[in-house]
This record gives sequence, structure tokens and C-alpha cells, in this order.
Amino acid sequence: MLGVGEATARSMQRRNRGDYTIADRELVAEGADLCVQVLSLAAGQCVPWHYHSGISDSFVCLEGPMVVETRAPRHVYRLLPGERCAVPPKTAHYVHGEANGPCKFLIVQGVGVYDFVAVGA
Repeated sequence: MLGVGEATARSMQRRNRGDYTIADRELVAEGADLCVQVLSLAAGQCVPWHYHSGISDSFVCLEGPMVVETRAPRHVYRLLPGERCAVPPKTAHYVHGEANGPCKFLIVQGVGVYDFVAVGA
């Protein structure tokens, strides 16, 4: 059994994982340069503003509505269940439930080395 932060030859390489709390995280699939997870946010929780240096995030709303906000370019994606959006590398983004409500989403991260670079709100 692996402890938090330990990697195997099949695990996605990570430089830094953000420091925030979410209701649940379910690993669906993981390879050396790709990770697929289902994340659940309780009411009031969020994935704070951050960007990734070399990977993109693709979101699919499972339960919502949910909101993915980006900077440069500034955009607000309001996703209902079944809807999706993608955030390219080096684009700051912030994820939360609409009106700070709960949400659940599938996230595909890759292809490359994962990092979480926090940016101010």
C-alpha cells in the first residue's frame, strides 16, 4: 500500500499538489503522464485559483451545476451534468459549485508532469 505522495512507475509524476480540502477524491485511472479522477466538492468548498505549467484540465460535470472560472482569457464556464470544458496549460482557473453549492465532476489531467501553482484570488 502506498502512502500519500508516494509514486509507482505507473503513477503520474507530480511536482506539487495544492493544499485544499474537498469532500471526496476517487481515482479512476492513472498513468505516467495522465490522471483521471472524480472530485466531489461539498457546499462552500472549492479548488482555489491555480494553474498547471504543462498539462491541461478537462472537466465533465457529473452533479451540479458547477463553475470553472479562468483568467487570461477571462471566462466563466457554467456546467450542468453532462457538459464539459477544458483549461489549457498556464491558464489560471478556479472551480466551485454554483452559488457555493455542492458539485461532482470528472477531471482528466495531462499529458505531462502535474504541478499545482497557486495564484492569488
